[in-house]
Amino acid sequence: MRKRKLKGIVVSDKMQKTVVVRVERIKAHPKYKKRYKINKNYKAHDEKQIYKIGDRVIIEECRPLSKHKTWRVIEKETVKKKKEAKQKETTKE
Repeated sequence: MRKRKLKGIVVSDKMQKTVVVRVERIKAHPKYKKRYKINKNYKAHDEKQIYKIGDRVIIEECRPLSKHKTWRVIEKETVKKKKEAKQKETTKE
């Protein structure tokens, strides 16, 4: 079974080895089709305590580590990766 991956922003790092990540998604109303944003907070495991408030991170689903913690922080999403991807696209053309 594939593990789900989500992108979000760290909103709290006050716990030991745990960060709270806010994931934002866009949902369409079933009848009126208007799109609106929904935020959900996930508690994710941060073993080395290297992620701070405001960091954009990628979290991955894992086995339950505690009552509320079933996600693990994989990596920090950097701006460089986005810029490199855009540069590669422009060089191909």
